[in-house]
Amino acid sequence: MADAQLYLAIGVPIIANATMLILGFSLMQGHFDKRFDDMRELWRSELRRVEEVLDARLKHLEER
Repeated sequence: MADAQLYLAIGVPIIANATMLILGFSLMQGHFDKRFDDMRELWRSELRRVEEVLDARLKHLEER
């Protein structure tokens, strides 16, 4: 087997695997970004609700 054939037999699969890994990681990164954005929005809505409850309780106490 010639050196060029050996380089192709070994190099092409390595490059193909590296390309698939890079593409996979970039797709996963987009998925994780969306999940973190969703969680951030959930936390904001929950904190907003807690703030409203605390404000209502404080107002009730101040009226007493």
